[in-house]
Amino acid sequence: MSFQWVVRIISENGPMFIRGAGVTLYISLIGTILGSIIGLLVGVIRTIPMPERGAKRHLLKVTNAVLSIYIEFFRGTPMIVQAMVIYYGSALAFGLDLNRIVAAIFIVSINTGAYMSEIVRGGIVSIDEGQFEAAQAIGMNHIQTMMNVVLPQVIRNILPATGNEFVINIKDTSVLNVISVSELYFQTKSVAGNNFRYFESFFVACIIYFIMTFTVTRILRYFERKLDGPDDYIMIGNQMQVETPEEMLRRTKTNS
Repeated sequence: MSFQWVVRIISENGPMFIRGAGVTLYISLIGTILGSIIGLLVGVIRTIPMPERGAKRHLLKVTNAVLSIYIEFFRGTPMIVQAMVIYYGSALAFGLDLNRIVAAIFIVSINTGAYMSEIVRGGIVSIDEGQFEAAQAIGMNHIQTMMNVVLPQVIRNILPATGNEFVINIKDTSVLNVISVSELYFQTKSVAGNNFRYFESFFVACIIYFIMTFTVTRILRYFERKLDGPDDYIMIGNQMQVETPEEMLRRTKTNS
């Protein structure tokens, strides 16, 4: 490998690499956000208690069956195949001329949603049953219990997994070059095709991918620490807390 060629490739094709990295981050970020929303909705629906009888029971069973098919299909097939089927298949079958960026975001979103739905469901199941019973005891329905009691805890618990999905999406957007999305891999392939220095060109792309994933990981770790709170955090006592003798003496001196 010639480092002179690496420097030359960066200096001559820097804007193309930056543009490709920007498209990669844009698709990954929007796709992860939308996929997380889809995962939350699907996860909540799949944890709704099954009614004993009636039309609601049949409706919920059909809904769960459809959602299970969605999850198994998009978790069981590669994203590159999904991209080909959705983009080119929709054009051939229905005559749809999809915008490539819109199609890419849609593909990443529904793929991420399938994985996030199972992560969310696992987070909900991990919540202690007593919290559900306590919420029901004060008259909350399933949606109220989820919004006010369960989901705030679940979101914190699944934050590392969500960040991991974001990092995976940054790398997996490279498969979207099959539908000619001008992300980082597509731009790198164009650069390498022009100068025939494939090793040096993709070495530059490798470094850019690493910088993006490393930066995203560090940012997410920072937010996780913020949500954890300070190390010296002490829970506020309730009204029945008894003062220690030292606190009583200190308060007496302060008042006097």
